[in-house]
Amino acid sequence: MDFKNKVVIITGASSGIGAAIALLFTKKGAKVVMVARNEDRLKNVRSNCEKFGHQPLVIVADVSKDSEAKRVINTTVSQYGRIDILVNSAGISKIAGIVDDNALKVFDEVMSVNLRSIVSLTHLATPHLIASKGNIVNVSSIPDFGALAARTFSYSTSKAALDHFSKCVAFELAPEGVRCNTVNPRPVRTEVIAHTGVSKEEEDAIWKEIEKVTALGRVSDASEVAELIVFLASNKARGITGSSFVTDNGSLLQGVSMSTSFEFK
Repeated sequence: MDFKNKVVIITGASSGIGAAIALLFTKKGAKVVMVARNEDRLKNVRSNCEKFGHQPLVIVADVSKDSEAKRVINTTVSQYGRIDILVNSAGISKIAGIVDDNALKVFDEVMSVNLRSIVSLTHLATPHLIASKGNIVNVSSIPDFGALAARTFSYSTSKAALDHFSKCVAFELAPEGVRCNTVNPRPVRTEVIAHTGVSKEEEDAIWKEIEKVTALGRVSDASEVAELIVFLASNKARGITGSSFVTDNGSLLQGVSMSTSFEFK
């Protein structure tokens, strides 16, 4: 899979799955545009990408804001003159039950990042993707297949909506030669637990508990998800659009509810 001269925008590229996607596309020769809110983490990922002989373009932006989403697209086109692939990996998870006082506040925050920002970026990028016959890969998750944890209705709803939005976009853009797919991972070992401030021992214990609720008894690395996304963005997947690809270590086979309050995307 050669992505030489292909321009790839990746949101949420400062850590976790987004960072792994940026690294792999850079390794494959793409012109990578890394987007996230944390400048220091973005620069760290860029430094790792540079080991492959290419320097990604870093854009510090909050894509939930329309003006900043527009700046991402305009800056990319100004720099490279085209967009070939849009990978929407940015997402947040916040806990609130439907009876909690902050239920609507949390719902609005989560939907703004996990759905509306993707709608906005897709709207802005589509003319350029039509011109390049490019494609879109959206990073969803498996909660859209069922209610897997208490007090996560906002997150689960956002991911269910994202999958359906992706199918609608795939249908609408198919005549233009533009594909759109989703990847639905869980659980994936990222920095999400470490960033809560727990000790290394506590972090390892949590991951061990998560392993137990998967049929395969394991947790994915972010690089595994990146490999799937890069495949879907490549010409090898030229016949695939409007599809959701679950990579969950068999979690759905067990029909379990995740007892942890963490969301691993």
